[in-house]
Amino acid sequence: MNTITETLARELNKPANLIQNVIDLIDEGNTIPFIARYRKEAHGAMDDETLRNLDERLRSLRNLEARKEDVLKSIDGQGKLTDDLRAEIRNAKTMTEVEDLYRPYKQKRRTRATMAREKGLEPLALYLYSQLPGIEEPSKAAEAYVDAEKGVNSVSEALQGASDIVAEIVSDSADIRKVLRSYYMRGGAIVTRKAKDEDSVYNNYYEFSSAVSKLRGHQVLAVNRGEKDGFLKVTVETDEADVLRLLEKMVIKRSTKADLFLKNAIRDGYERLLQPSVSNEVRNALTDEAAEGAIHNFALNLKPLLMQPPVKGKVTMGLDPGYRMGCKVAVVDPTGKVLDTTVVYPTHGERQKSEAIASLTRMIKKHHVEHIAIGNGTASRETETMAAEMIRGMKDVSYMVVSEAGASVYSASKLASEEFPQYDVNLRSAVSIARRLQDPLAELVKIDPKAIGVGQYQHDMPEKRLDESLAAVVEDCVNAVGVDLNTASPSLLQRVSGLTSATAKSIVAYREENGAFTTRKQIMKVPKLGPKAFEQCAGFLRVPESRNILDNTGVHPESYDAAAKLLEITGYTLADVKAKKVSELPERVKKYGASKAAEACGIGMPTLQDIVKELVKPGRDPREALPAPIFRKDLLEISDLKPGMVLTGTVRNVIDFGAFVDIGVHQDGLVHISEISDRFVKHPSEVVSVGDDVKVVVMGVDEKKKRISLSMKSDRFPKE
Repeated sequence: MNTITETLARELNKPANLIQNVIDLIDEGNTIPFIARYRKEAHGAMDDETLRNLDERLRSLRNLEARKEDVLKSIDGQGKLTDDLRAEIRNAKTMTEVEDLYRPYKQKRRTRATMAREKGLEPLALYLYSQLPGIEEPSKAAEAYVDAEKGVNSVSEALQGASDIVAEIVSDSADIRKVLRSYYMRGGAIVTRKAKDEDSVYNNYYEFSSAVSKLRGHQVLAVNRGEKDGFLKVTVETDEADVLRLLEKMVIKRSTKADLFLKNAIRDGYERLLQPSVSNEVRNALTDEAAEGAIHNFALNLKPLLMQPPVKGKVTMGLDPGYRMGCKVAVVDPTGKVLDTTVVYPTHGERQKSEAIASLTRMIKKHHVEHIAIGNGTASRETETMAAEMIRGMKDVSYMVVSEAGASVYSASKLASEEFPQYDVNLRSAVSIARRLQDPLAELVKIDPKAIGVGQYQHDMPEKRLDESLAAVVEDCVNAVGVDLNTASPSLLQRVSGLTSATAKSIVAYREENGAFTTRKQIMKVPKLGPKAFEQCAGFLRVPESRNILDNTGVHPESYDAAAKLLEITGYTLADVKAKKVSELPERVKKYGASKAAEACGIGMPTLQDIVKELVKPGRDPREALPAPIFRKDLLEISDLKPGMVLTGTVRNVIDFGAFVDIGVHQDGLVHISEISDRFVKHPSEVVSVGDDVKVVVMGVDEKKKRISLSMKSDRFPKE
């Protein structure tokens, strides 16, 4: 078993043989969704998140090993590679350790130490650094190195050059850098001061100090942005005297006549080289950790947003509010097909508002609209007020405010122009808002996840890392739900395991040319979609029109024979599955013996359990088990809110310091992390997720600043 496998097994607390199986599956070109769903026996039924962590860590460890080889080759090429150094580099656990060990051998720009070495002063520096018993006074030892031809004109110049070399030796020491980094992380402080006399959103950081160890991720990102925007000056501060004592203890092993020389060289090395370098490393480490936390939080928020329950089978009206350009309106049928569009101007005066209500009422009655989706952007409040007034007398019509984040990005995209060439940009946005209510996942996959707006400081994140993380979330959600092969857009299809943008477009082109697919296997006829792609994608595609009911389930074609055998031994047929008459299948399997049934079908227990679930509920959508979205028929004003009011709301965003909740007022309220639970929580995500329906109590309202403070703690609610 190789070192990487053993490392992953230890870190993930999983058997090494299962880890190796996953590595082999990844190296064979299998996707994480496919491995997670259809190779459970090989990996012991690890979940998607564990497998993605494994995949990410595998790439990181392989990059580390590749870097080690490059470093070893470079040092060996210089003729300076010793057995001990080779062992140290081989045993290094992080990229930082490798770079620290490589630092003394790395090609440097011309430094003061480099110039001193060129003058022949390295032997003097090493002699004084050696602390040999009976060492001479530094000035005495330096006399032999005074050489005008080499540019060393005096003893003091010789000692200065030697000091520069010792300072660099100290700065390049892997052990010293490791200890110093640890000291800074443990005992350092981040201190910020205002860089200009100007009010800004960074006011809280104009006179700010925090121990490095206690700094929160959102604070790190705020400080970084404030510095970048020119409002803050940021320093990493420590007890310098304590640091110098620590360094002297590490360097000076015995008292000699060179002590004072060494102490001065150590101070110079710290102030000129180590302090700026380690400060940057500490800030980079804090930024990396904060970015990872923010990316994780973004992904955590994105998943429940994508997995919001669809509102199926309803004619829906989408309203994209606006002032100058008016409110754009689109009505779509239960499949998302556009039935009607218009533009109304409810914010242009009472007459225009009355005309808007009359026009929209006619559309609602004509197309039997049941739900209205209102975008939450500019003029949303006025549009919501109009909608509430309009439907007050209507029995079966309700509305919901939906996030329109990214709708404008989509409506102006090439994809939208291809999908709706007959509509202008503004009307496309209204269509998108309506469809977001009907099927959030199918619509949101058309938009760059970063534009969906459920994170914090996303523009400060490493773009490639953020894109990879969010793409993984989208991929997992799409494959968890499954995709209708005959209705899915190219945007949705390209997120299916094993498919690419090119193959997704080929599938749609084939569908348009040849009509609806009638079986899963038919996609094998699509150009450039080979056996491997079919293996990876087939189980996640649904064909409701197929004669074989298994084509509309999560059962993979490779297990069709096993599914048929299972039905046979339990007294059922595929016709029973289609008629949804196999509700007793789990009991019959249990009675027959699950392990015996798995053996008879030639599959493992995890696959057997998955097949049973799919046969009992063919075509099931996991989102339908989640709480339905909250629809409203009336609205509140912020002025209506009073402390102590109990309301039901929907979580819109979860960040490090709390959760924003839509309570039916245009401004979302904040449940601070300290008010989110009766117990202590490290992060709000331990308690709530985006899309959750929660009960909250109003703690305070600041109408001027439009701030609403909420609580979820039980002792804050009025006693009944």
